[in-house]
Amino acid sequence: MEKLIIFSAPSGSGKTTVVKHLLKTFDQLAFSVSVTTRKQRPNEVHGKDYYFFTEEEFAEHLERDEFLEHEEVYKGLYYGTLKSEVERLWAEGKAVIFDVDVKGGINIKKYYGDKALAVFLKPPSVDVLMQRLKGRDTEVEHELKERISKAQEELKYADQFDQIIVNDQLNITFVTAEKAVRSFLESAF
Repeated sequence: MEKLIIFSAPSGSGKTTVVKHLLKTFDQLAFSVSVTTRKQRPNEVHGKDYYFFTEEEFAEHLERDEFLEHEEVYKGLYYGTLKSEVERLWAEGKAVIFDVDVKGGINIKKYYGDKALAVFLKPPSVDVLMQRLKGRDTEVEHELKERISKAQEELKYADQFDQIIVNDQLNITFVTAEKAVRSFLESAF
């Protein structure tokens, strides 16, 4: 089953929560672990949540053209998806699900075309997004402002995705996401 499902959204929109729900709901899905150069948070596991690379390690893989997509999401913070991660999961007979930033999602969709379903998870408003980010308590004030500014820019790309889901009420978002994924997985190319 060489299919991919891409969930992209501004930081704080709930894409990780939705992707984790979908992974519990669909046995045929497997999570594509992204690479990042940001510091590992206390509750995160290397190889499960992210592959935590140094900037030097990231640059080495980039030089060898091993990334499907990559971006400097914030100054000095790089994220990317290794091509080998997709191949590994497909070899296990799984459909790959991504939790990636907006530009990464667009790039993966362009690369795989109809093999990929690209879903944009949209917050109900920028104010709600700001409240969610503040509630996470993972960023200092200047990082928070940078994330909000980036989110406002990313919202402009929503129409480049196959589907937009507004994450206003989580239980409704779960049902809508399940329907979209089920329909895609059951479809022929």
